[in-house]
Amino acid sequence: MLGALIVAANKDTMPIMGSAWTNTGERSGQYGGAAIWLTVHENYNKEADWGNYVSFGQLTPTFKVTSTPAGLKAAATQAGSRAIIGLYGEGAKISGTTHKAITVDGHKGHEITTRVAVKAPKLKETFSTVLIAVVDRGDGTAAVSIGDIAGTTPTWIQVWRTKVSEIKISR
Repeated sequence: MLGALIVAANKDTMPIMGSAWTNTGERSGQYGGAAIWLTVHENYNKEADWGNYVSFGQLTPTFKVTSTPAGLKAAATQAGSRAIIGLYGEGAKISGTTHKAITVDGHKGHEITTRVAVKAPKLKETFSTVLIAVVDRGDGTAAVSIGDIAGTTPTWIQVWRTKVSEIKISR
């Protein structure tokens, strides 16, 4: 992170979610990415915090992005699968998945929104909303942002969408 921006290794930028968010390790499968965290339930089980997570980087370069609606959907699906497995494991239960085309910084993209069931002892969350945005960089690669928002904090979903709309692709 640099000031109020998340800066990917390729110098693409995305604004941070807010001043209460802090740096954290990237664990959603981003290539050259960085991540931020907001604690929602501190020490909920006397061992760990539960919170909201946002990462920004690139889809792995081994996955070549095609600049078509189907190609961008496939890229977002790839990024989302990596993220959900990284954040929730292989057995994650998803539901309510939606897709939509987006445009960011003049580049075509694709957004996926899905719910992931949460079952953790002593945690009042029953689901999290995982948001995936893939933006075609125009060179066969894609910028990616992952949002993992606790079900009890839905207002952060629109904040994430606003921040995604402000991504700048380095030229």
